[in-house]
Amino acid sequence: MSTLSERILGAPAGAYVDRDVDLAFAHDGTGVLTREALHEMGVEQLPHPERLRLIFDHIVPANTGTTATLQAELRAYARVSGIPLSDVGEGICHQVMSEGLVRPGMIVVGADSHTCTAGAFGAFATGVGATDMAAIWASGGTWFRVPETIAVNLSGNLSGAAEPKDLALTYVARLGMEGATYRALEFVGEGVRGISMDGRLTLCNMAVETGAKTGMFYADDLTLRYLAGYGVKASSQVVEDCRYERTLDLDLDDIVPLVAVPHRVDTVLEAEEVAGTHLDQVFVGTCTNGRYEDLERFARIVRGKKVAVRTLVFPASRAVLSRAIERGILADIVNAGCAVGPPGCGPCLGAHAGVLGEGEVCLSTANRNFKNRMGVGGKIYLSSVATAAASALAGEIAVPEVA
Repeated sequence: MSTLSERILGAPAGAYVDRDVDLAFAHDGTGVLTREALHEMGVEQLPHPERLRLIFDHIVPANTGTTATLQAELRAYARVSGIPLSDVGEGICHQVMSEGLVRPGMIVVGADSHTCTAGAFGAFATGVGATDMAAIWASGGTWFRVPETIAVNLSGNLSGAAEPKDLALTYVARLGMEGATYRALEFVGEGVRGISMDGRLTLCNMAVETGAKTGMFYADDLTLRYLAGYGVKASSQVVEDCRYERTLDLDLDDIVPLVAVPHRVDTVLEAEEVAGTHLDQVFVGTCTNGRYEDLERFARIVRGKKVAVRTLVFPASRAVLSRAIERGILADIVNAGCAVGPPGCGPCLGAHAGVLGEGEVCLSTANRNFKNRMGVGGKIYLSSVATAAASALAGEIAVPEVA
């Protein structure tokens, strides 16, 4: 039987295929480069602007006059070309796409490496460079090499203080940062049923940290209920008896709070092994862990207490922020002494809004801890939201208590 990637792309692993793209997007950074490439190609008319999106999220609001000018030019281009624009404050591209735009079976391509996030809906979602994105915008399609697939077979249930981010760090550590290069990861097994949509988005988001082309869940009843909340009707996908390249078996009962230490995502230790590490900053948010479920978990831990280190919280989208306000979650976070930023990537890429100084240490819920990513000379540790919350209260890396 075919894997999910093979079914969506319509060919066996290893085959090269040309396919129409159902949704293609760029953000304020890659959108500038995509527009330049289209200009160099001499392309003026786009065949399917309704299938495209421009989403401002990486440096929002603009940090310099140059950035502001480039963003103004992109806004003007969106108006002229007819591309739907999500402007400053709407949220991170991957979260915006997850709020009713992506459906099971779609082919989704983004000019950002973490486009694989959308695979949580049973879509084939992958990232490309700006020049490839320009070609997609100009033609409506692109070519793919159908990837081989690694099954991540989940059993049991997460328990204690463990959460999907800890599971993500587990599989990244097991596969390694190059262990799934140009493969698709399929998350299967009876353990899938206990993972929320927000958790599935987190797991698919980090697939690229193993070198994978995409990460995917089969659309099930949970997927359909989630999409119905956005007024979207969809069909479930049947899990077939596939022939995988290999299978990685993970028992969720064994997952514990983990931390990825500088400067590799796959260098992972149990949180208790690095407990006591001094922190200058805690950062909660990004396309990995800035969703409502994440903010609610963080607020529950810090409610009625005060953080002991500067703590930045960036909701993943306006919808997430709005819901957090309506339910009192944001008040709990602010009253705990945290600084709340506008929906977007925040300091994740090291452009603004929380860049680290020389020698400073940050515990982040993001997906990357590469050297100098959030500031030259800074060190980044990666963790779950629960670990980040416990650490913000302690002023040092701490092991979260059982929820």
